[in-house]
Amino acid sequence: MARISKAKSRSGCPVSMSLDLLGDRWSLLIVRDMMVRGYRTFREFQHSGEGIATNILSDRLQKLEEGGILKREPAAEDGRSTHYRLTAKGIALAPVLLELLIWGARHEKTDAPCSVIEKMEQNRAAVIAEAYRRWEQRDPAPLIPPFNAREKKASVKAKSKSNFPKGKSRR
Repeated sequence: MARISKAKSRSGCPVSMSLDLLGDRWSLLIVRDMMVRGYRTFREFQHSGEGIATNILSDRLQKLEEGGILKREPAAEDGRSTHYRLTAKGIALAPVLLELLIWGARHEKTDAPCSVIEKMEQNRAAVIAEAYRRWEQRDPAPLIPPFNAREKKASVKAKSKSNFPKGKSRR
Protein backbone atom coordinates (compact mmCIF):
# COMPACT_ATOMS: atom_id res chain seq x y z
CA MET A 1 0.00 0.00 0.00
CA ALA A 2 1.45 3.37 -1.03
CA ARG A 3 1.86 5.83 1.78
CA ILE A 4 2.93 9.43 2.04
CA SER A 5 6.39 9.61 3.54
CA LYS A 6 6.66 10.96 7.07
CA ALA A 7 8.87 13.78 5.72
CA LYS A 8 5.94 15.13 3.67
CA SER A 9 3.32 14.75 6.42
CA ARG A 10 2.51 17.55 8.81
CA SER A 11 1.55 15.05 11.51
CA GLY A 12 0.40 11.49 12.01
CA CYS A 13 -3.24 12.63 12.10
CA PRO A 14 -5.35 10.72 9.53
CA VAL A 15 -7.14 13.91 8.42
CA SER A 16 -3.85 15.75 7.98
CA MET A 17 -2.34 12.86 6.04
CA SER A 18 -5.43 12.60 3.81
CA LEU A 19 -5.21 16.32 3.09
CA ASP A 20 -1.53 15.94 2.23
CA LEU A 21 -2.61 13.59 -0.57
CA LEU A 22 -6.01 15.00 -1.59
CA GLY A 23 -6.20 18.51 -0.15
CA ASP A 24 -5.22 20.53 -3.20
CA ARG A 25 -7.69 22.23 -5.53
CA TRP A 26 -7.70 19.51 -8.23
CA SER A 27 -7.14 16.01 -6.88
CA LEU A 28 -10.68 15.26 -5.69
CA LEU A 29 -12.07 16.71 -8.93
CA ILE A 30 -9.96 14.23 -10.90
CA VAL A 31 -11.19 11.40 -8.67
CA ARG A 32 -14.76 12.70 -9.13
CA ASP A 33 -14.35 12.72 -12.90
CA MET A 34 -13.13 9.14 -12.84
CA MET A 35 -15.76 7.88 -10.42
CA VAL A 36 -18.81 9.90 -11.41
CA ARG A 37 -18.25 10.84 -15.05
CA GLY A 38 -16.34 7.74 -16.15
CA TYR A 39 -13.34 9.69 -17.45
CA ARG A 40 -10.22 7.68 -18.19
CA THR A 41 -7.96 9.78 -20.41
CA PHE A 42 -5.82 12.88 -19.98
CA ARG A 43 -7.87 14.57 -22.70
CA GLU A 44 -11.17 13.87 -20.91
CA PHE A 45 -9.81 15.36 -17.66
CA GLN A 46 -8.42 18.34 -19.57
CA HIS A 47 -11.82 19.05 -21.16
CA SER A 48 -13.89 18.44 -18.01
CA GLY A 49 -14.89 22.09 -17.78
CA GLU A 50 -12.89 22.86 -14.64
CA GLY A 51 -10.12 24.73 -16.48
CA ILE A 52 -7.14 22.79 -15.16
CA ALA A 53 -3.86 23.59 -16.89
CA THR A 54 -2.13 20.66 -18.58
CA ASN A 55 0.99 20.92 -16.40
CA ILE A 56 -1.11 20.91 -13.22
CA LEU A 57 -3.22 18.00 -14.49
CA SER A 58 -0.09 16.00 -15.29
CA ASP A 59 1.34 16.75 -11.85
CA ARG A 60 -1.87 15.77 -10.03
CA LEU A 61 -2.26 12.53 -11.99
CA GLN A 62 1.31 11.63 -11.06
CA LYS A 63 0.72 12.57 -7.40
CA LEU A 64 -2.48 10.48 -7.27
CA GLU A 65 -0.65 7.55 -8.86
CA GLU A 66 2.22 7.83 -6.37
CA GLY A 67 -0.34 7.99 -3.55
CA GLY A 68 -2.00 4.78 -4.71
CA ILE A 69 -5.32 6.46 -5.65
CA LEU A 70 -5.12 5.65 -9.35
CA LYS A 71 -3.00 3.67 -11.76
CA ARG A 72 -2.10 3.91 -15.43
CA GLU A 73 -3.02 1.18 -17.86
CA PRO A 74 -2.54 0.81 -21.59
CA ALA A 75 -5.84 1.42 -23.39
CA ALA A 76 -7.40 -1.87 -24.56
CA GLU A 77 -8.22 -0.47 -28.01
CA ASP A 78 -4.80 1.13 -28.52
CA GLY A 79 -1.87 0.08 -26.36
CA ARG A 80 -0.06 3.33 -27.17
CA SER A 81 -2.69 5.32 -25.26
CA THR A 82 -2.92 5.50 -21.49
CA HIS A 83 -6.06 5.09 -19.43
CA TYR A 84 -6.25 5.98 -15.78
CA ARG A 85 -8.15 3.75 -13.38
CA LEU A 86 -8.98 4.13 -9.72
CA THR A 87 -7.38 1.61 -7.40
CA ALA A 88 -9.20 -0.03 -4.49
CA LYS A 89 -7.87 2.83 -2.36
CA GLY A 90 -9.26 5.34 -4.86
CA ILE A 91 -12.75 3.84 -5.17
CA ALA A 92 -12.89 3.75 -1.36
CA LEU A 93 -13.31 7.54 -1.63
CA ALA A 94 -16.86 7.02 -3.00
CA PRO A 95 -18.59 7.69 0.35
CA VAL A 96 -16.43 10.78 0.91
CA LEU A 97 -17.25 12.22 -2.53
CA LEU A 98 -20.95 11.45 -2.12
CA GLU A 99 -21.07 13.28 1.21
CA LEU A 100 -19.11 16.24 -0.24
CA LEU A 101 -21.56 16.41 -3.14
CA ILE A 102 -24.57 16.36 -0.80
CA TRP A 103 -22.98 18.82 1.61
CA GLY A 104 -21.99 21.22 -1.17
CA ALA A 105 -25.46 21.12 -2.74
CA ARG A 106 -27.07 21.74 0.65
CA HIS A 107 -24.87 24.64 1.73
CA GLU A 108 -23.66 26.34 -1.45
CA LYS A 109 -25.20 27.63 -4.66
CA THR A 110 -24.53 24.92 -7.25
CA ASP A 111 -25.83 23.72 -10.61
CA ALA A 112 -26.84 20.36 -9.13
CA PRO A 113 -30.58 19.73 -9.55
CA CYS A 114 -32.39 19.31 -6.24
CA SER A 115 -34.12 16.16 -7.44
CA VAL A 116 -30.83 14.42 -8.23
CA ILE A 117 -29.26 15.40 -4.91
CA GLU A 118 -32.34 14.41 -2.91
CA LYS A 119 -32.42 11.02 -4.62
CA MET A 120 -28.74 10.47 -3.88
CA GLU A 121 -29.21 11.61 -0.29
CA GLN A 122 -32.07 9.17 0.24
CA ASN A 123 -30.23 6.29 -1.44
CA ARG A 124 -26.63 6.69 -0.27
CA ALA A 125 -25.91 2.96 -0.03
CA ALA A 126 -27.29 2.28 -3.51
CA VAL A 127 -25.27 5.14 -5.04
CA ILE A 128 -22.06 3.88 -3.43
CA ALA A 129 -22.83 0.29 -4.46
CA GLU A 130 -23.36 1.46 -8.05
CA ALA A 131 -20.04 3.35 -8.00
CA TYR A 132 -18.30 0.17 -6.86
CA ARG A 133 -20.15 -1.95 -9.47
CA ARG A 134 -19.07 0.38 -12.27
CA TRP A 135 -15.50 0.31 -10.99
CA GLU A 136 -15.40 -3.49 -10.73
CA GLN A 137 -16.93 -3.93 -14.20
CA ARG A 138 -14.88 -1.10 -15.72
CA ASP A 139 -18.12 0.57 -16.79
CA PRO A 140 -17.29 4.14 -17.95
CA ALA A 141 -20.94 5.24 -18.11
CA PRO A 142 -21.55 8.39 -16.03
CA LEU A 143 -22.92 7.71 -12.55
CA ILE A 144 -24.94 10.93 -12.51
CA PRO A 145 -25.92 13.32 -15.30
CA PRO A 146 -23.75 16.39 -15.90
CA PHE A 147 -25.09 19.57 -14.34
CA ASN A 148 -25.82 22.18 -16.99
CA ALA A 149 -27.70 25.47 -17.41
CA ARG A 150 -30.99 23.79 -18.47
CA GLU A 151 -30.96 21.67 -15.31
CA LYS A 152 -30.02 24.75 -13.30
CA LYS A 153 -33.19 26.56 -14.40
CA ALA A 154 -35.29 23.52 -13.47
CA SER A 155 -33.57 23.27 -10.08
CA VAL A 156 -34.29 26.96 -9.35
CA LYS A 157 -38.00 26.30 -9.94
CA ALA A 158 -37.87 23.19 -7.78
CA LYS A 159 -35.98 25.07 -5.07
CA SER A 160 -38.76 27.61 -4.73
CA LYS A 161 -41.12 24.72 -3.93
CA SER A 162 -38.63 23.01 -1.62
CA ASN A 163 -39.12 22.41 2.10
CA PHE A 164 -35.49 23.10 2.91
CA PRO A 165 -34.69 25.77 5.51
CA LYS A 166 -33.86 29.24 4.32
CA GLY A 167 -30.28 30.42 4.35
CA LYS A 168 -27.84 29.15 1.81
CA SER A 169 -29.49 28.06 -1.42
CA ARG A 170 -29.84 24.39 -2.00
CA ARG A 171 -29.50 23.42 -5.63
